[in-house]
Amino acid sequence: MMFDSIDRSGTYTTKYEDAVKKFGTADLLPLWVADMDLASPACVQEALVKRAQHPLYGYTVYPERYYDAIKTWYAKAYGWKIAKEWIVPCYGVVPSINFAIEAFTERGDGILVQTPLYPPFVASVKHRKRKVLENTLVYQEGRYVIDFSDFETKAQEAELFLLCSPHNPTGRAWNVAELDRIIDICVQNNVMIVSDEIHGDMVYRKQHHALGTFDKIRKHCVIFNAPSKTFNVAGLNTSFAIIPDARVRRAYRLEQDRSGITNGNPFGIEALMSAYESGETWLKALKVHLQENIDFVKGCLQEYQLPIIPVETEATFLMWLDCRAMGMSHEVLVQFFIQKAKLGLNDGKSFGECGSGFMRLNIATSKETLHEAMHRLEKAYRGPPIIGDTHNTSSFCLG
Repeated sequence: MMFDSIDRSGTYTTKYEDAVKKFGTADLLPLWVADMDLASPACVQEALVKRAQHPLYGYTVYPERYYDAIKTWYAKAYGWKIAKEWIVPCYGVVPSINFAIEAFTERGDGILVQTPLYPPFVASVKHRKRKVLENTLVYQEGRYVIDFSDFETKAQEAELFLLCSPHNPTGRAWNVAELDRIIDICVQNNVMIVSDEIHGDMVYRKQHHALGTFDKIRKHCVIFNAPSKTFNVAGLNTSFAIIPDARVRRAYRLEQDRSGITNGNPFGIEALMSAYESGETWLKALKVHLQENIDFVKGCLQEYQLPIIPVETEATFLMWLDCRAMGMSHEVLVQFFIQKAKLGLNDGKSFGECGSGFMRLNIATSKETLHEAMHRLEKAYRGPPIIGDTHNTSSFCLG
């Protein structure tokens, strides 16, 4: 199965159309926002074409098949048998996080997060006038781990914990022992867990453990997911919550209903059903391609002898790059990627102050695109320095 980059011009895609506004130039290769330059599976394309051929696109309900598709996917992918009534259709994970914050906390309450972190988490806490309790992950030996002593301290003043599982941007797939300890601390301190598991299908040599498979947290958790990252259908704005406890589910539904965002997207529903019913084989091939891309980037950084350390990517199609050894301030580093390398990556500090010196690279593209990106990076690093760039390349060879 081939995974070639698709020409996205003329489709009003955020990744390309907003690149000029974000980076100040059109003359770069955009490898930032977390969607793929790769075509969605044929089963999804065919389902959407078939639906589009019907000339009416009115208000749409969620059919029984929608719930069955989610239940079957979870049983096969994660070994978790969920009930239909646990599933709450949603518009998107980020709006849903905001609804959960409103449903389960009050203004001024503490909400625990683990930085560096996908920016909308912290933004949602601040927008809702809650207190951000930052449990900074510890970077050691090329990967991130949890500072449980700090986590336990922060949990004592928290009402809710926003879990990112797998974690964006660090690429961690939390293991059973880590999740078990997180849950114990939260249960002991009566902390609700809201878990964003949108990257759960994108775990490579390990396993994603859905939070709800841990019995002791089921009365105190909300899990959000969507086919958007897995099958590249983010623009169809279709996600869902899994909420096993009826009391928690009622509280969440009340807040979501207050928003007025309750109608289904006819194309999003079709995409979800077709992807979960028929997309498994395609996904297996995609993950092979993405793992090869991860390995390719690691190999290039090593071959070109660039002072960039790729953090171990256990999950997601986003690589977290440690660029601190390049000898630049963070501000100069960002400009280096934009102005010299002509690459549009995510600024590490947008994920929190602890992201200073890091950049996030989206590898969900073709090998040809990544080859061009690595060539630009190597060429830029060995070129004349920009103001504030103190790196010395005299000891490096082309390799």
